[in-house]
Amino acid sequence: MLRMSRAEFEKLVAQALDRLPERFASLLENVVVVVEDEPTEEDLVEAGLDPETETLFGLYQGVNLLDRGASYGNVLPDRIVIYRLPLLEACEDRAELVREIRDTVIHEVGHYFGVAEEDLP
Repeated sequence: MLRMSRAEFEKLVAQALDRLPERFASLLENVVVVVEDEPTEEDLVEAGLDPETETLFGLYQGVNLLDRGASYGNVLPDRIVIYRLPLLEACEDRAELVREIRDTVIHEVGHYFGVAEEDLP
């Protein structure tokens, strides 16, 4: 397993967000991106995964832009969660980790925009 401090990992997540194309980044509203160590069993089950054998690198929690109606307003922000330990465990070196974080951030931002799981890379 690759080792990295939480602060350094969070910096890589921030860099991935900073590298989003401006046309998408400018549309991100009422969403926060957080780093957590690993998904809960409930998160895995809700995602249709087997907690004994599968894990998540990231998770979008909220109402995507396509499903927000006119009444969507002052609500708690949606969340994009990036899971640190599964990513560290899956990657052999820093370069691979940077790519996986970038891909995970893009994947979860895609969910924010309403892109279905089967249509995401």
